[in-house]
Amino acid sequence: MFFDDRLATVLRQRSDSEASIRTQYRQLLDILGNRKFAPTDERSRSLEASAWLRMDSLADRIPADERAAMIREPGWRLRSADLTSHLADYEPEVASAALNRAQLSEEDWSALIPRLPVRARGFLRLRRDLPVDTDNLLDRLGVYDRGLPSPTSGPYSGPYTPPPPHRSDDELVPGEAVQSARSNAQNDEFRSQEPSAPSAPAIPDPTETGRSEISALVERIAQFRRTRDVEAAEAELSPRLPLDEDASLPKRRIAAFGFVADAAGRIEWADREAAAMVIGTKLVAPRMLGAVEHENSFERAFARRQPVEQCEIELAGAQAISGEWTIDAQPRFADTGHFAGYIGRFRRPAAFGSEADDRAAKEADRIRQLLHELRTPITAVQGYAEVIQQQLFGPAPHEYRALAAAIAADAAHILAGFEELDRLAKLETRTVEIEPGETNLSDLTARTIAQLAPVLSPRMAGVELVGDSASPLSVAIDPEEAEALTWRFLATLGGGCASGEMLTCTIGNGDSMARLTCDLPEQLAAEDDIFSADAKPVANSVNTGPFGAGFTLRLARAEARSAAGDLTREDDRLVLRLPLLTVGDTLPSQTQEGDGG
Repeated sequence: MFFDDRLATVLRQRSDSEASIRTQYRQLLDILGNRKFAPTDERSRSLEASAWLRMDSLADRIPADERAAMIREPGWRLRSADLTSHLADYEPEVASAALNRAQLSEEDWSALIPRLPVRARGFLRLRRDLPVDTDNLLDRLGVYDRGLPSPTSGPYSGPYTPPPPHRSDDELVPGEAVQSARSNAQNDEFRSQEPSAPSAPAIPDPTETGRSEISALVERIAQFRRTRDVEAAEAELSPRLPLDEDASLPKRRIAAFGFVADAAGRIEWADREAAAMVIGTKLVAPRMLGAVEHENSFERAFARRQPVEQCEIELAGAQAISGEWTIDAQPRFADTGHFAGYIGRFRRPAAFGSEADDRAAKEADRIRQLLHELRTPITAVQGYAEVIQQQLFGPAPHEYRALAAAIAADAAHILAGFEELDRLAKLETRTVEIEPGETNLSDLTARTIAQLAPVLSPRMAGVELVGDSASPLSVAIDPEEAEALTWRFLATLGGGCASGEMLTCTIGNGDSMARLTCDLPEQLAAEDDIFSADAKPVANSVNTGPFGAGFTLRLARAEARSAAGDLTREDDRLVLRLPLLTVGDTLPSQTQEGDGG
């Protein structure tokens, strides 16, 4: 791409409707805010001038609060000093949003601040991330006051008088210039006489702010509560010396926190409650030749710049953050395309304490309630579709009947998916348990593989049962539950086979557990976490569920764990462990009956 024609494309669009007006305004913000204009020819100068005129015309048709909300929206960057200066000339809420959103260099700030309106400079005092030289420049310009939001945008409403239009010092009449200089001198003298200790917040004067005494009192109470909460949080995070003092705040462990890591894997930002304990922690060890097999899943994903989902990691340090964690994170890249690190969230594993169990149970209950609400309209759609397809209320055209049959089938698939989601939520929170019983796992495995053979054999693929599979191997699971579990296990692996790919399956026992082991197909063997893979079956005739292989295997794992077993990955093989039927639980065999007779 040898030239950027986005600005010309946006300017050619028509803005007739309300939606197109706001869309075009967002597009101009995005384009003008991400580049510096250096016109090289007449066409570039014309485009730049047209863009500023179009933005002014659009601003007249969009309310100020909506424009301020657009500026505060995430997803775009304000790195242009020209656009920042342009927006600072608008209403106070628009200027405040722009000056708080702008990310400029120290040179741009130094050139921009003297050109800003005096009423807009105060908004910069709300920021704590400006360069030191920029703060010094604000001090030299006499910008001491904090910028306050418009009363109409806050929780208290009252009469509001807009500020007078800005006039430079050259435009002031002599009397106003003297008065302005005298006010600045008085402000400097007052600041030099201020005591070092902080003073209590004063109640605003109702005659100046337009608020009543009750509103001022409510605001003072709210300020007191905010200060008290901040002090309590700081006291909780502050280290304590071993002086046998009785800490009033109970010790607790952090359950989750957000973080940002740099390109070297070192945490450079974290949520307030964990920042002091984790900032500076390096999440990945230096890569060494020949040590790839010792890397954990997070280190492998970090080296490949891949998203991280449910990776387990252990943190050492303070009691509040030490222990096992699970990471979900996404890689981030600079504008130049270079890798800049990761942004994500640490959370405790699902089995962390009773609080985690309670939250998981509540989340599962919310999921079940949501599914219940969704079933009602889908069931109604399915019923109406079946009425049309079966012509219960009268004849219908064949085209309508065909569409109704397709809708009914789609509704049935959706309801089946809801059933699986509901079952997984109940199993993982132990709301339901697998029914006990007696099942011959050897015979069930052979029958399931025989059902898959006609579907997989035309592609020269399939699952082959090897070893001693003729001897019965009874597990303590209800036959229907065992059949559903075995089908999910084998159908998911067999359905992922590519053409000409054969998987080997074996059955054995040991440590009072039956082991059903099967090779992983290539598409699942390449996944770091097969329980979150979204791979679909290669064979469309094999139905393992609507949510992909990862969800189906996770459901199978939950069923196995509910039956006191497990489903784990061992290298390139998947192992299903189920409890054997103990001697005390077995039913009398024919030999035992003969001996007793």
